[in-house]
Order: sequence, then C-alpha cells, then structure tokens
Amino acid sequence: MTLDPILTAPLAPLAHSDGPHVVVIGGGASGVLMAAHLLRDPNGQTRVTIIEGRHMLGCGIAYSTKDPDHLLNTRAISMSAFPDQPRHFCDWLAAQGIASRGDPGDRFVSRSTYGAYMASLIAPWSRGDGPRRLRCLRDICLGLAEEGAGVTAHLSDGTSIRADMAVLATGHALPEPDPAGLVQGSWEQAVPPGRDDRVVIVGSGLSMVDQALSLLRRGHRGEILVVSRRAQLPRVHAVTRPLAVAVAGIPLGAPVSRLMAWLRALARQAEDAGGTWRDAMDGVRPHIRAIWQALPQGERARFLRHAASWWEVHRHRLPPESAAPIRAAMETGRMRLLAAAFLGAERHADGPLQAVIRCRGSRVEQRVPCARIIDCRGIRRDPERNATPVVASLLKGGQARIDPLRLGLDVSPDAAVIDAGGSPSGRIFAIGPPSRAAFWEITAIPDIRDQAAHLARRLIAASAPA
Repeated sequence: MTLDPILTAPLAPLAHSDGPHVVVIGGGASGVLMAAHLLRDPNGQTRVTIIEGRHMLGCGIAYSTKDPDHLLNTRAISMSAFPDQPRHFCDWLAAQGIASRGDPGDRFVSRSTYGAYMASLIAPWSRGDGPRRLRCLRDICLGLAEEGAGVTAHLSDGTSIRADMAVLATGHALPEPDPAGLVQGSWEQAVPPGRDDRVVIVGSGLSMVDQALSLLRRGHRGEILVVSRRAQLPRVHAVTRPLAVAVAGIPLGAPVSRLMAWLRALARQAEDAGGTWRDAMDGVRPHIRAIWQALPQGERARFLRHAASWWEVHRHRLPPESAAPIRAAMETGRMRLLAAAFLGAERHADGPLQAVIRCRGSRVEQRVPCARIIDCRGIRRDPERNATPVVASLLKGGQARIDPLRLGLDVSPDAAVIDAGGSPSGRIFAIGPPSRAAFWEITAIPDIRDQAAHLARRLIAASAPA
C-alpha cells in the first residue's frame, strides 16, 4: 500500500470550516499520527495539511524499508495508533489477511507492513466523498513565520501555506551523507558488497541488526565486523509479566546512581518471583517520562554518559525471529562483535577501503580492510548540525533553540517550541524525536501516539469558540 498518489495529485482546496487548520511538517509516523488524531475531531471541523518531501506517508526512515526481515521490535498488540482502541492495528492486520492464524497481537510484523498501516490511517480523509479536510503536499518546508493569529509555512517551490498552528514532526536528525563516499548511512541505499567481502558496521543496536539481517538474507558469506565502544547487543524479547510499579515508590529526582540501584533491586525482585528483569523494565515504562522530567540537568547528563547505552539495550529489544540468525552468525564466525572506537575511514590511491579503529583498552590505531563501512550509531545525532531546513530556519531566526544537552529542540511539557529567549510558542509545536529533550522516551509508537493524542485535544480545544 502506498499513498504516493496523494502526494502527487493536483492540490485541491480544503473545505471551509470553523475549526482550526493545522500544518504538519513531516509525513513519517509522527506526522501521520498527529494528523490522524487531529482528524478525529469530534466536531469534524479540524483541517490538516501534511508537508513531506522525502518518503511515502507514514513511513519515514523507520518504516520505508522493504526488507521483510526488518521487523518491529514491539508486538503488534502494543502498536495501535489510538490509545483508546488498543486492538486497532491487530484488527487491521486481520482485515488485510496478514495474520490469519492465532492472535496477531503476539506477532512481530515487518516494518514495511506497519508503514502501510500508518498510511491507511489517513487514506479515507484524502479520498473520501465528503468535505476535504486533509491535503498532503510533496514539498520541503523551509521556514515558519508566526503572523498575527496564525502561522505561515514557506515551501521550497516558492508557495506558502497559511494555518492556525504548525506541528514539527520532522523525525530523527540525520547526518548528511559522507561527502567522500567512504561511509554509508544506515538509511541510505547502496550497491550491495560482494558476497565474500568484509563489511564493517559501526554500532551494535537495532539498526545494525537490520543491516546484518539484510546481508545474511542475500547470502553474504564474508565477515561482518560489528564495531561498538561497549560491544553490547540488544537483549531479546520474552513473555513478560510487568511489575505493578507505583509512582510513589520511585525515587524521583534522585541521583542516577540511586535510580539505577533501585532499578537493579526491582529486577532482582522480579527474578525472585520467578520472572525476569524484563518484568521490572516493563513495569517502569509508564513512568519513564516522570522519571526523566524529575531529573536535574546534571543528572540527565550523567545518565547520558554512563547509563543510557545500558538502558537502551534492555529497553529496545529484539524479536526472537531477528535474534536467531544474528546468534547463529556469531556462533559460526560470520559475524564478530568488537569492543572498539571507530575513528574514521580511509582509502589511499587504488588501495582498499579501510576502517580506522582503536580497540578498548588500547592506544594503538588499527586499519581494517573492507568493502563497505555502514554507520549504524543510532539516533543521538547533533540536532543543530543535522537539522532539517525548517528547524535550521527556526534556530537561525531565534524562534527555537536546542536544549542544553543537545538532544533536540527545547520544548515545554505540552510540546510548545521554546524560542531563544525562553518563551514557549502558542502556535508552533514539536512531537516525536525533535521533542526528545523534554520527554526522553519519545521515539516509540506507544509514546508518540499518546503525545499526538494529547496535543490534538489541546489544539482542537484551543480553537473552539468560547
């Protein structure tokens, strides 16, 4: 399923309405979730314009893959777009005939399938016979201007869109492609290496798993060398019984060392009861935002330095179906995990491509000949250096600022973008990865859908007549 025709069709005017018009910049999962929740306006008045310049609607970098081995790392039962309809995705799978046996909620489906589900959420609003409340534009937003009682989005084709409010749903900050062409980004399409060539993958998280699975699926026989500072792989999903964790029992605002000690004690409690550490992690999950927001700035920085990588390998787990081929490749030596820092890439004259690394505990640089280097170091990129055009424009004009820890845009607890002077906007908001500084865990669908639902209610209510 694809919504490309929506993006390339002639632009039709939106229906006249007394409700708000919201422009959503970004048509990946965050943008589509935002639009879907706005279009659920009980009064049927809210109008939405989505501006997306790169991907099919609903896909973004996460769900644009076509490889069937790239699976969601969360079971289908947790991936509904709507908090009040927990089986919405499962019912969609059943209607598509994708899960004909057993409960589809227990499955880890492909990410491309989930991209199709995301696209389906807004298809009726674009193709319905009733008043047109949704437009989808294939263009790039270059800037936003707050003017009087509204906001204007300026597009790369020279046109502009006037709306009441704007929501930044620009997704993850992606680094520009390597100008020398020596290092491939995990989101880039590249010519596959020779079947017997060595491939170096930098980073050992979920993006690495996707790249490795694609190589193995194509019958790659050469060594896959995974280079990571801590050499930690994502843990594997298993059935859990989440502990009942009350917020009153969490040491909110305590130093990170005490928080981690409390979490380890909770894991031991789960194991003593016959479960696993997963029960503790999943019990804490509903309170992650409260924990993060209670941390002083210095403790947040300490968490990022010392605990974030350990948190992420336990929090963002692998489906068993993905873990099995990775484990088999490790056992046979086709894959190797090396604790080392990646220092760069070199190619001299007609010589081979080389990855420059330094093993943990060593001061000696090593050069590893290879056919391909793939950068899978995850989503914590500099949000200013790798900003999209609209975000770069907001930063340059003082309409937005980067948070002190450089995780993303500085936003208020209700997702309003904060300007250079510290004032939250009443017209421009940010959801999903760009708002990570305020919420930390805001990259998974269950978190983004809750954020989108809350913001949609707020925007609709703010525009309601007194």
